[in-house]
Amino acid sequence: MSLNIRRVVTGHDAQGKAKVLIDEQVKNAFSPRPGAQFSVIWSTDELPANNDGSEDPSNKTIGTTIPGGSVFRIVSFGPGVTPRNHRTDSIDYAVVMAGEIDMHLDDEMVHLKAGDVLVQRGTVHNWVNNGSEPCIIAFALISAKPVAVGGKTLDAHG
Repeated sequence: MSLNIRRVVTGHDAQGKAKVLIDEQVKNAFSPRPGAQFSVIWSTDELPANNDGSEDPSNKTIGTTIPGGSVFRIVSFGPGVTPRNHRTDSIDYAVVMAGEIDMHLDDEMVHLKAGDVLVQRGTVHNWVNNGSEPCIIAFALISAKPVAVGGKTLDAHG
């Protein structure tokens, strides 16, 4: 399984003119568990983001999210991917780029396919690929306050 993703990043030259800083096939693909592979395309340590400079944060070691920041990552979930129930302290915007996948919540499941979009709001979830092809999803994870329901904080985990 490999991620065949072209990454184009813009910035500015010394005179302030817009230019392309990076144009490459992603090289930073990681496999955190059997059947899954991901690449961090970009991340920020603060919000609002700082667009100054030209440092590339894509190889920085980070967790699923960055408190007070953002992460843009592409994930490939292969058939039979190892389960990972988890909750994040983020609001996640996701676009299914290819394939199909089931998102399992506490008591329900939704089937997503290429072209579907999802807004994940701090819910416990798991990705299950019961198909025969990898499912590729683009995620933008923006730092959020922990979810509170009925006066109880639902902590991030997994």
